[in-house]
Amino acid sequence: MRYLASALLVITCARFASAQNQQTTSPSTPAIEFNAPAPSAPAPEAQSASILGKISDGVYFSPTGAFYLKVPVLTELGGRLSDTDRVVTFRDDYTTHISIAVFKLDATQSWQLSVKGLKDYLQYFLHDFVLPDFASSYRGLKVEPNGRYLSGLNDGALVTFITIPGGSMFVNQSPRLIEPTEPAIAKRGNLLFIKNGFIYVISMELGERITEGSAYKKTQEEEDMLLRDRLVALANTIHFIKAPATH
Repeated sequence: MRYLASALLVITCARFASAQNQQTTSPSTPAIEFNAPAPSAPAPEAQSASILGKISDGVYFSPTGAFYLKVPVLTELGGRLSDTDRVVTFRDDYTTHISIAVFKLDATQSWQLSVKGLKDYLQYFLHDFVLPDFASSYRGLKVEPNGRYLSGLNDGALVTFITIPGGSMFVNQSPRLIEPTEPAIAKRGNLLFIKNGFIYVISMELGERITEGSAYKKTQEEEDMLLRDRLVALANTIHFIKAPATH
């Protein structure tokens, strides 16, 4: 199986599409679907019939039974959410767009983890499953060369950054004096880790990059630090549910 040990590469859409086509034949390939339609359900107060998980007192419970967290968006700011059996997406009308995906490690993926070790396995999962999902919808995706392994977070976590031309969820909120000649380039941070036999993938867009227009002046280093801090802060709000031992 293809294995990339570094996040320093610029990945083309065509290459990802080929990888995705190969994966569809594998029974252990997770369907991530980060690019589902924008959430339309209201956020904390009431549980919508379209939500597969459960919302109680502003807390979202995943239908996987693996985790719960306080809903990270506010109804007053247009906060809303949608979910599938594996992915929940939260967004608002300003700068928040967050997806949390969780997948049970089956026998094949558990074997890959045991062979590669945690750090290399997270890189493998990113390149073989997460990035192809983004690239199936957007051309010109790039992986920035400054990802980091955080050994102190959830027993080891990988954070990486990608840029996606035309991939922003905040185009309608961006200031427009004239029509842009090129699509806005979105930036997302991704955080991967394993907990209780599940692999988690948190993806978060840096909304200000789009919504502030020409007033946006942050450097790449400042962007990376901001996204990394937000990802870690969100991860620290997740409560993990350990399945009872079976005998």
